[in-house]
Amino acid sequence: MKKNKTETTSDNSTTISSVKIDNNFGPNTYTRDSNGLLENIQYTFSEDGSINWRAMIGEGNLFPNRGWFDTRKKAVPQNTDSLKDHQLLIKLGGIKELARLRGFSDISYEVVKCELDHVAVICSMTFIPNYETNGEPVSFQDMANANLQNTSSFATKFLETIACNRAFVRCVRNFLNVHIVGDDEIDKSDPTTNSLEKLSLSPTDIIKKQLNSEDFDNFRNVLRELWQQKLYQNESVKEWQKWDDVPAKEARIILSAINKASDL
Repeated sequence: MKKNKTETTSDNSTTISSVKIDNNFGPNTYTRDSNGLLENIQYTFSEDGSINWRAMIGEGNLFPNRGWFDTRKKAVPQNTDSLKDHQLLIKLGGIKELARLRGFSDISYEVVKCELDHVAVICSMTFIPNYETNGEPVSFQDMANANLQNTSSFATKFLETIACNRAFVRCVRNFLNVHIVGDDEIDKSDPTTNSLEKLSLSPTDIIKKQLNSEDFDNFRNVLRELWQQKLYQNESVKEWQKWDDVPAKEARIILSAINKASDL
């Protein structure tokens, strides 16, 4: 295929030349053989003939698990040489590369819990056929969560995204039998001050922050609005005289209702 290319010279004259377009390199290179393996990749195999997916992880996607060494008061190594799997972490990019090498036809996410302080997600993937699955596609899923106790810094504002990434990482590595924990999976909360502050943040504290008010009478008005909008109706609210009377379980339900409500 040929395509005209227009160029403007320094003297403002215009020339038109013909450039050959060849897009065959990608399709001809990125192909799989009858075993479902990419033809331009050298795979590593285990003694039983299965693919050693652990060995397929590029060294650039592995790094020392600082938390493992810090808790044991050991110096963090400068490289991954001689480190065991439980002393390592794998980057999200490494998991994406494994998924690409293995091949998958579709991926979906199901949010099974979504609250202001806690999100849980299921990642489901269909991996394409290869010789390990007797030429059949295989569906696999795994679950992960993100909450205020296992995230830190900006991540606490993007719990849905963090939970999705964690579920994806867990789905891929568990299906491929990779025992190195993903960097996205680990608890990155501050093990000292910040974690204690987060633990003290009860569901009712979150409601106060959400409403920007600690006035319990104002909270009662919100409950009336939720009742009218049929988002939260509970006869026992008549017995609540102060914040401490609100059960944690009900507070979480109310939080969800507040997020769905309008004009609150």
